[in-house]
Amino acid sequence: MKGKVVKNAILNAVATAVYVAGVASFLFYAPKFFGPANTVLLPIAILLLFVFSAALTGLLIFGRPTLWYLGGNKKEALSLITLTLVALLIITLIALSALILYL
Repeated sequence: MKGKVVKNAILNAVATAVYVAGVASFLFYAPKFFGPANTVLLPIAILLLFVFSAALTGLLIFGRPTLWYLGGNKKEALSLITLTLVALLIITLIALSALILYL
């Protein structure tokens, strides 16, 4: 079970990081493709994207641990959430290191 927990933790963290990178890239490059937006639709779209992102990343990080916890696998669920957050922290630190080296 330990190998399954580690595999799922890394998968959840990587999927979250890929999603965040995709959204950040879209937000960075969108003005170059669409030009300036002088409409109320832009803040509406950004807020909807924020709500969707919160739901999706919450599902990626907390979904499986919640199911495991409710299914009686409390120890594995707590291990999964902890390892997922540790893996996400490591990915974040790598990204910050790359940013510092880039600047």
